[in-house]
Parts: sequence; structure tokens; C-alpha cells
Amino acid sequence: MENQEKYTALANRIYDLDGEVYKCVGSSLGRTFTGKRENTIRTLSMIMYTKPDSHLLRSELALISNMARTIKDKEARSRMMTEYDEILKELESLPNVFGSTDIVDKERVALNLAANREKMSPDDHMVICISRTQGSAGNDIGFELADSLKINYYDVEIFDQVLKRLEAEKDNLKDTENFTDFNKYDRKEHKDIKTRLREFNRYHGLKKSDAVFFNMSDLICELAQKEDCIIMGRCADVILKNNHIPHISLFISAPFSVRAKHIMDVRNMSLAQATRFLKKMDKQHRKYYEFYTGEKWGKPENYDLCINSASYGIKETIDVIQRMLNQQA
Repeated sequence: MENQEKYTALANRIYDLDGEVYKCVGSSLGRTFTGKRENTIRTLSMIMYTKPDSHLLRSELALISNMARTIKDKEARSRMMTEYDEILKELESLPNVFGSTDIVDKERVALNLAANREKMSPDDHMVICISRTQGSAGNDIGFELADSLKINYYDVEIFDQVLKRLEAEKDNLKDTENFTDFNKYDRKEHKDIKTRLREFNRYHGLKKSDAVFFNMSDLICELAQKEDCIIMGRCADVILKNNHIPHISLFISAPFSVRAKHIMDVRNMSLAQATRFLKKMDKQHRKYYEFYTGEKWGKPENYDLCINSASYGIKETIDVIQRMLNQQA
């Protein structure tokens, strides 16, 4: 009953505010609430009571506030906006009307460095994982961002270190051909029985590509725990999430036509060649990421921030990312 009385009182204040704003503006657009007072109060109260329809109340309030901001007389505008703010605070204090139930995922927030800069311990590091579509200049953005932040950048270097680790673990140091031609995307390997048996023994029953991935995962975790760095691709976002290591995950992409033009410029390809190349590389990136992570590559909710690099260019994209990083600093 107490809440019902609050709903009715607030509904009356909203109705009166709408009338006062209309008088001050004198707009031909008319009032937000044109029905009879009694019916309008009942409807507004019901919206607050039912809660699932609170977005309707938010829309009505937005109409009133939008109109109030057009009042030319500063004193009247200030009075109307003050009343609006007070009503809004009252509404937000009510249980589950709107704005009182957050969408936050506590587990993701705990790993999101951008949301927890002030809570970072000396053991935490600024680790940025960047996934990107081919031709979106993701690598250029990652490299220049690392240079700007003065932190380490890892791309093919990760693979180099993983291969060296595997190389050192081999029994026969002369047998190097199995590593030099490794293709992380190609899982359809055609090898003779002798080669398969040799790899089976060396990698404890794992396929070479799987052994490389697991060793690479260990290295990524080691890097993230000891230094600030940017890691390009390599499923680093999911690897760190699964190991509960704080990081920021970004996905950089651009429209296909823009990416095709970029590839034509940097690789001196024709449009047909660039198109085939992009489709092939996107397919390989997706196949590799989804096989090893079980997540959807490029799906927005899997990342902290998705950026269309074509809307900004390399320099401005870096600026957007840095602003996100610095907002909590």
C-alpha cells in the first residue's frame, strides 16, 4: 500500500510537470499527456506497478525533459529541470522501476581492467587482447597502440617462442622440419605413418597443432602475469578468461569493401584477388578461434569493445581505445 501511494503521488507530479512545461514552452506540439487527469494518473501508476512496462514511463519522461530543455526563460527552465531531476531520483529509488537493476556480469567485470583500473593490484598488468578481421588494419593499430602505451607487442613473436620451447623439448634436435612448416589454420594434414608415429610420441599423443596451441596458451598466461602487453589474436582473450587473468578484449573490423581496398593497396592485389584472400583468411581465423575456444569469433558480446576501424582510421582508433583505458585512471 505504501508503494501504491508513492506511485500515485509521483504520477500526479509527473502530470503536473508536463502541464507546467507546456505552459512555459507554449509549443504547438502539445502536451505529453492529453487525456483526463484521473485516467492519466491511473495509467502512470499502473506502469510503475507492473514494472516490465517501465520503459514506457521512461519514454514519457524523456518527452517531457526534451521539451523542458527548449524553454527560453532560464529561470523557468531551471525550475522545471529541478523538478524533473527530483522526480527521476524518486523513481529510481523505487524497486525495479528502471535504472535500479543493473546488467552487469560480475565475473566479466572482475576480469575487465578498463572497469577496474583503480582496483588493480601490483600483480596485475595492462594486457590488451586484440582480435581482428583481415584487412581492418588491426595489426597496425595493435603495434602503434603498444608503441604509444610503451608496452610490449606480441604477434608472430608468440609463435616463435612456442616453437622454440617445443624445439628444446624434442629428443632429436636434428628433426626440425615438423616445426618450420607449421600452419595453425590447416587441420587437414596429410602425413605418412612414420611421421604420425614420431609426432604421437613427441607430443604425448596430441596432434602437433594441438600441442602448439596448449604450449602457446601457457606462454600467453605467463606473459599476462609478468608484464604489460598487447597480444594479437591467438585466442588470447578466451585463454586469459578461462584462466581468470584480468585483461581487456577488443575486436577490430571494417566493412568488407573497405578491407578489400586496403588489401589491394598494401598487397598490390586486384579486387578479385583481394576478395578471395579476405574470404579465405576470415574463414581460417573463424575456424581456428571457434575450434579451440568454443566461442563465436567476432560475436560482440564476447568482447569488451568492438570498433569499426573504417569509421576512424588507424590514429583515431588508437585514440578511442586510449580514451577507454584512461577514463578510470
